Amino acid sequence: MVEMMSHPFRYLTMLALCLGLMACASGKTPSPALLKTEAQTGAQTVRVATFNIHYLQLSKDGLSKWENRRKAVTDMIADISPDIMAFQEMESFGGGHSRNENIQLDWVLSQHPDFKAAAYSDNANNYPITQPIIYRSASYDFVEQGFFFFSETPDRIYSPTFNGSYPAFCSWATLREKTSGESFTVFNMHTDFSSGKNRIKSVDLIAERIKPHIEAGKPVLLVGDLNASNRSKIAKTLKSIPLEFVPSSGSTFHFNKGVNLTPAIDHILHTPQFTPNDKVTVWRKKYDGNWPSDHYPVIADFSFEN
Repeated sequence: MVEMMSHPFRYLTMLALCLGLMACASGKTPSPALLKTEAQTGAQTVRVATFNIHYLQLSKDGLSKWENRRKAVTDMIADISPDIMAFQEMESFGGGHSRNENIQLDWVLSQHPDFKAAAYSDNANNYPITQPIIYRSASYDFVEQGFFFFSETPDRIYSPTFNGSYPAFCSWATLREKTSGESFTVFNMHTDFSSGKNRIKSVDLIAERIKPHIEAGKPVLLVGDLNASNRSKIAKTLKSIPLEFVPSSGSTFHFNKGVNLTPAIDHILHTPQFTPNDKVTVWRKKYDGNWPSDHYPVIADFSFEN
């Protein structure tokens, strides 16, 4: 979802949408293939991806839509070949928070057994299971994980947001690279799309929780759906910690139509221990006529030094 727009920009956006629907992107022109060079396959490199997979409804129609696009999701993961991938909206509506089942994650792991899940639990009453981070188990060991909700009571699971609306949160996991023994923490965020005030307070909380890691010299990645551009007011808060945005490469939300109208709202940020090899790649590709989600996956390659 997108950050609130000014009236002139809203008018231009709607005009562009009308034109875009007449000649919208069909998915036949994906981003260039991601090829790991020899330099990118060393022990101290990492390919990071973030992907808002879009929730599913536990209804006949909702499950049917998931059946139609689930192969697109796993084919996309095979194509981009991440080392670490963070998901947002990996949730099912219709069964309540206590459901210890993540249909989308189960499918992804069944098709990609070389990955394991962190920022995840078998008991959704103790740890929220809808923003997992998967990682290549041959390359990384799980160290620890946690979460905080964008709320006045951030450490209480499923706390409503600051204005009392649907819970939103940040999950995190610390991983250790097996060859070097170096550790780093990946924070996975998804801020409220509908309330600018919620977003501001949420990002203030993210900054508050991440800043001690940075001050201690610990390497950090912050990824996910910010619902704002990297030039927004809340982006400045993250830059001040400091974290650096990997430069954006066009729209990351496409209305499930391949219509690219808005600035990038899905981002990858990093501390100085990570050196991006290039700007992010936004993977704009359909599979057998299906988009994996209404968001594009976003990928960045890093060299890593602790």
